[in-house]
Amino acid sequence: MHARPWATLTGLLLLVFQIPLYAEDTAPEDGALPIEDIRTFSRVFEQIRQTYVDPVDDKTLFDNALRGMVSNLDPHSAYLDEDGFRDLQEATQGEFAGVGIQVSEKNGHIVIIAPMDGTPAARAGLQPNDRILSIDGTSTNDMSLSDAVERMRGKEGSTMTLGVLSEASNTPRTVTLERAIIRQDSVTSRILSPGYVYARISQFQARTADDLASALSDLEGRQALKGLVLDLRNNPGGLLESAVETTNLFLDTGLIVYTHGRIENSEVRFNASRDTTRLRKVPVVVLVNAGTASAAEIVAGALKDNHRAIVMGEPTFGKGSVQTVMPLDNGGALKLTTARYFTPSGRSIQAEGIVPDVRLQRGELMLNDAQAPEVRERSLENHLDSTETSAALPAPASALAEQDYPLGEALNLLKGLAAWQQAGTR
Repeated sequence: MHARPWATLTGLLLLVFQIPLYAEDTAPEDGALPIEDIRTFSRVFEQIRQTYVDPVDDKTLFDNALRGMVSNLDPHSAYLDEDGFRDLQEATQGEFAGVGIQVSEKNGHIVIIAPMDGTPAARAGLQPNDRILSIDGTSTNDMSLSDAVERMRGKEGSTMTLGVLSEASNTPRTVTLERAIIRQDSVTSRILSPGYVYARISQFQARTADDLASALSDLEGRQALKGLVLDLRNNPGGLLESAVETTNLFLDTGLIVYTHGRIENSEVRFNASRDTTRLRKVPVVVLVNAGTASAAEIVAGALKDNHRAIVMGEPTFGKGSVQTVMPLDNGGALKLTTARYFTPSGRSIQAEGIVPDVRLQRGELMLNDAQAPEVRERSLENHLDSTETSAALPAPASALAEQDYPLGEALNLLKGLAAWQQAGTR
């Protein structure tokens, strides 16, 4: 497995490759800078300074110009001022003050990808695909994603009010949330049934792979593992390196993921290593849904393509791009999409997602495909294109479980596999 700087695949949550930004790195391939365009920009800048009806300071003008230049590229590229860059770094460590939601942008609207487990947003019942109409009384129409995130951050104990429109309702509602320190333990686990274990990864942080290995080791100490349900539902992604390390726990050999872009540093292949073997033979079912994005899709795609796990649930979000964070001299940073990633089979999931081996209906909503609104990468304005598609195996018909239908089906599948394997050894 190649050692590489941490990378992120989740919008505004986590760090990516960090490299310095120099003028020679940004010049066009022919080496010529657009001098006339730069002069035009300078003239417009000076006219605004001198003649705009209200005074505007130079920093505000520059920051807004940089945001405008980057914001129309794709939904995940952004210019971060000093505060935004600091927020990004804090979130990478899994601790920050806020309400605990991951958001994205769709057609000018701020939409929730997923609430973080155990946070004020989750306790308030906010759901994936909910649209945020206002933040503290300010409409989010035409509000930038970075501005929305900044408004939702604040001091621990302070309150904020969100206007929210649920996909299951035509009536907006108001939700008041108290900001808290979000300390996100990315791994939770428990025993489902003798020999069968459940492990949830809420997002991929620096210690996720180690924490997962430790949690499963503790559970294995109580009884031999017969099967594992790995829950990646509503996991918005995180560190690329962490996703690779997590996948490596389950593979003996083979490709995990590779990235491809225009710059040399974007050409990276991550292969499984033989560091551990303890979890390599445990049967695994991976649960996914429309909130499974980015780094989480890398894990699901790698385990699926290597025939190491059965992927069950809904088609995933479809974010197959890598962002590079380039610190700037002014204390801010440029977060720029620099590569696409590909699963071991060579498939790009950009705007398409991982299609599960067994597709399950969302039991809690009881909607069919035509009725269920989708908020995935392909629905985001200016998303990168994909040329790859895939088909899912039909899911067997069964009654919906009262508590967690997909989890119940995953456990049943693992028990069925164990019975089949046991019968084959007789």
